[in-house]
Amino acid sequence: MSFRRGVVRQSKFRHVFAQAWKAEHCIDDIRVSRVTWDSPLCAVNPKFIAIIIEAGGGGAFLVVPITKSGRIDQSCPTVCGHAAPVLDIQWSPHDDSIIASASEDCTVKVWQIPDEGLTSPMTEAIVTLEGHSKRVGILSWHPTAYNILLTAGCDNVICVWNVGTGELVYQLTDAHPDLIYSVSWNKDGSAICTVCKDKALRVIDPRRGTILKVRERVHDGTRSMRAVFLSDGKILTTGFSRMSERQLALWDTNDLSEPMAVQEMDTSNGVLLPFYDPDTNMIYLFGKGDCTIRYFEVTDESPYVHFLSLYSSKEPQRGAGFLSKRGVDVNKCEIARFYKLHERKVEPISMTVPRKSDLFQGDLYPDTAGLEPALLADEWIAGQDAPPLLVSLSGGYTAPPSKHRDTLRSKPKLVSQDSGTGSAPPSAANATAPPPTHTSASKDAEEEMPLPRAATRETDGNTERPKKEDDLLNELLTEMKALRAVVLAQSQRIEILERQLARIEDGDV
Repeated sequence: MSFRRGVVRQSKFRHVFAQAWKAEHCIDDIRVSRVTWDSPLCAVNPKFIAIIIEAGGGGAFLVVPITKSGRIDQSCPTVCGHAAPVLDIQWSPHDDSIIASASEDCTVKVWQIPDEGLTSPMTEAIVTLEGHSKRVGILSWHPTAYNILLTAGCDNVICVWNVGTGELVYQLTDAHPDLIYSVSWNKDGSAICTVCKDKALRVIDPRRGTILKVRERVHDGTRSMRAVFLSDGKILTTGFSRMSERQLALWDTNDLSEPMAVQEMDTSNGVLLPFYDPDTNMIYLFGKGDCTIRYFEVTDESPYVHFLSLYSSKEPQRGAGFLSKRGVDVNKCEIARFYKLHERKVEPISMTVPRKSDLFQGDLYPDTAGLEPALLADEWIAGQDAPPLLVSLSGGYTAPPSKHRDTLRSKPKLVSQDSGTGSAPPSAANATAPPPTHTSASKDAEEEMPLPRAATRETDGNTERPKKEDDLLNELLTEMKALRAVVLAQSQRIEILERQLARIEDGDV
């Protein structure tokens, strides 16, 4: 008897192992929101976990340090400035203390979380953006430009804001005839892809307001869909077939006539929410009410989308947060981490690639997007594009002090669009006002709100010189701290290597 041996696809991610953390590392007594909106209800960065929770008489979300575990006291302070339930929250990719929230009260608010976390309820946002006539359910920060935020509401309108000044810089009112399901930026933020209730996939240039590509009937089912831009320009969508089977499809933006790949999974009701890791080119899919998380690898080899495995548990998930690559534990070969929302708790789940060596695994951790933005808001508005600025995860990632940190420390002074002079409350134009362009009013706003790169200069000539010296001293001190952290990490690595060398010499290996 002979056996045919199949050809096994070579991939370092074929054996990704998912494991939930122990109970003592979970967060308990969280009243996760019961809102029916299909959003993850959770946002995570290397400093904080934010969770949309049940709140009486308005909308609120909880923010706790990422190291927090155990029971959350009912008196724990929350961010509670919305007048109606919160539908979506998103951390800024360029500042781990800035978070945006969208609500049924038709507003979007931007909050500054103190470095030590919340010590009292936060009700005052640093910026309130008012440009939608119906509830706002989608948020998406620009991946490379500082302070650019995209919002989409149930009024079928997409707004693009300069959060630093509170301006509504672009507004797409006619691009979608029905409810927008999802919006995703491409790698350099020059275009977005959207899916809508009319079952169409659109690729849009938000600055020109033009639709570049359209594909009708991406999925035949009538239920909600999602779409995400991949780093190579392809688009992955999730939806339902005509027979209500959940699907994923891969599309080439150069030719949307037919999908590159389609995979059908099951007949569950939950919408499949995709989380994309551009460093590993892996897609993680989870659905509300499911007990599983599926993960796939996207490659250039047919069938292009390769199923890797699934994580299964007994408890259904209410939502999930996906930690950015800057926060994973490289010493344990952790390539991704989810924070799964149960009805009353948050459970971390690590995705790891088992390796025997204690050395840094460079093939698992290519350089990843760092905190520093590649462009300022004004540069992107003027038409510039740039890929993300990458950082190395070797020896663990240490965040440098941001050059643009103080841009949102105080509320921006906004200029009334009706009169062109004077100041307005911290909100943007109303829904009927056209999006501002480069008018004298916006120039005045730019002059009143200091640009991130330009430090505020003292007008008195006697004080200007000491301020420059203080700035130089602060830069030197921060650089010394960063170098000290690097030296400490490298010395620890040298100790590990020396121990390994001693074991080899002693014949233990």
